[in-house]
Amino acid sequence: MRAAPDERGDFAARVIAWQRRHGRHDLPWQGTRDPYRVWLSEIMLQQTQVTTVLAYYPRFLQRFADVAALAQASEDEVLALWSGLGYYSRARQLHRCAQRVVADFGGQFPAQAAELATLPGIGRSTAAAIAAFCFGERSAILDGNV
Repeated sequence: MRAAPDERGDFAARVIAWQRRHGRHDLPWQGTRDPYRVWLSEIMLQQTQVTTVLAYYPRFLQRFADVAALAQASEDEVLALWSGLGYYSRARQLHRCAQRVVADFGGQFPAQAAELATLPGIGRSTAAAIAAFCFGERSAILDGNV
């Protein structure tokens, strides 16, 4: 059974109203349109609690301020800074992705979700989040926590 367009709009409005009232509004990656910061937060938050990521995110940005700095680092350095976040394949993919963004896109993230999803470690949800939050693309962000 499909919802009528007015029902979908009502549902979306209710979800947005709930988030405005009850959601978190104090996270350091909220409100940024910087694709590097959105990407980093999306990858760190996969299978990891927000409270844990809050400790790692600023340290990671302090050491790797942009995608070029991350791309230039050694994998061992990236893994050492990632230590404690778990799922180390995410850190390896993060590093590979940074290298591809620098090599193939001149250090600029692609603006379209479809192109973002071709990069290492970026799936449909992460690609949609970057495209929507940073470039204004109307993309569905799929999250298992909703």
